[in-house]
Amino acid sequence: MDEKLKAFNRLLTIMDELRAGCPWDREQTIESLRHLTIEEVYELSDAILNNDLQEIKKELGDLMLHLVFYARIASESGAFDIGEVLNGISDKLIQRHPHIYGEVKVSGSDEVKSNWEKIKLANGNRSVLAGVPNSLPALLKAYRMQEKAGGVGFEWERREQVWDKVLEEIGELKTEVDKGSPLDILEDEFGDVLFALVNYARYIGVNPEDALERTNRKFRNRFLYIETESAKDGRKLQNMTLDEMDLLWNKAKAEGI
Repeated sequence: MDEKLKAFNRLLTIMDELRAGCPWDREQTIESLRHLTIEEVYELSDAILNNDLQEIKKELGDLMLHLVFYARIASESGAFDIGEVLNGISDKLIQRHPHIYGEVKVSGSDEVKSNWEKIKLANGNRSVLAGVPNSLPALLKAYRMQEKAGGVGFEWERREQVWDKVLEEIGELKTEVDKGSPLDILEDEFGDVLFALVNYARYIGVNPEDALERTNRKFRNRFLYIETESAKDGRKLQNMTLDEMDLLWNKAKAEGI
């Protein structure tokens, strides 16, 4: 047997043994595993952002365990088993890649994505946006909705038009701020600015979630530098001026932090 298949069968066997003999594993349900799975996905995301291949390998294993766990629980009630899960995704991939498994010709990845969305609609999806989970973080949700809408042609023709929209939305926000408008109006306008910026990010090939996370990490590292360096001199941040903290910030920046 192929070594990869042996490894997968070993995991399936261990899962069966745990489900039969371990009190904690026996108690788990599809519902109880949900929050643990979300945690594992975020741990994998951290490993990817850190470009830590060994940690990615470890986190992929943890996530694979969860996938097998769900299938094992479902098989006990006869709902489905791991074979049906694997065959289901294989069938979907074949159907949605007619340029590989059929006679369709494509000119590039954009056409592949467009065909993917058209096939999903033809197969009964009520909306192009149906595949975007409501529970996604707002920034990522905006990106995915725009990406899917763009896949069926709901797009600006030129990047400059998208930037003009960003400027328009910023102007509308500034107008409402200057007017002293209520919070709900400001939230609407601020949301429009963010949505337009997310769209512009997509047009210049930037994933806004990744970009913001890079900035979050940069801010964290530089602020920790300020805390560390000020503590060396016996100073507390609350007793420092903004100018003093800004000097340390710029020092961190100059050191590539």
